[in-house]
Amino acid sequence: MTSEPPLGTAERDRRRLLLAFNLSLGFVALLLVVFVLQPRLPVRAMAVSPRDASSLLGLFTAPLVHGSAAHLAANATALLILGTLAGSVYPRATLRALPLMWLGSGLGAWLLGEEGTRHLGASGVTHGLMFMVTTLGLLRRDRPSIAAGMIALLFYGGSVLAVLPHGDGISWQSHLGGALAGVLAGVLFRRLDPMPPRKRYSWEIEADAEAAAARERAELEPPPAEDVPVLWQRGDEPESGNVLRFPPRGPRSPPD
Repeated sequence: MTSEPPLGTAERDRRRLLLAFNLSLGFVALLLVVFVLQPRLPVRAMAVSPRDASSLLGLFTAPLVHGSAAHLAANATALLILGTLAGSVYPRATLRALPLMWLGSGLGAWLLGEEGTRHLGASGVTHGLMFMVTTLGLLRRDRPSIAAGMIALLFYGGSVLAVLPHGDGISWQSHLGGALAGVLAGVLFRRLDPMPPRKRYSWEIEADAEAAAARERAELEPPPAEDVPVLWQRGDEPESGNVLRFPPRGPRSPPD
């Protein structure tokens, strides 16, 4: 029985990216199946109705249903891109953040929405992913985090404005709830995924080598003469301490 060789960093990153993409694609497929079955589902009961205690079930089911094919397509694309991005760079943080974003989007709609309206769709979750990736990029500031944050802002930076009140029929309340949950998740889970080792530049390696060589020379070479402390020095300085003086010895007399 032979053990498999350890995977390199590039291979681990590739597998993690592929896993995140497959999971995101699987969730998009689930949304598509639910959309096909919506004519047979109680969509009104699955949506969030603000401040209606009977619609609390919508906190768990509203992201699964959508109002139109265009609505589903927009959210599916964002989930595929942002889900792959977040899951590949922050697999542990994303796994724990998704429940917060899911419930946060529903709570935002339930608390802030207008009475008599119904809120549905996964756009709150997509906003949560975008804000989480951006927050982690600002907090961690390593290369993968900064790159992920820039990619998220490049594709969905305009979603920052979608959390502000506007009257075009879009649920900015669920966007705001998901975004706040994403920021909270970024702050809480910023240390769950290990930081990648920082790549050292050639000048840093050379400076460390020169410093180590200087320390070695300092340990092996004797100090200069002027730095050696003087333990005893002759001179006309007055003597200090207790000194026993003996009388000078005279010439010895010959024996008898």
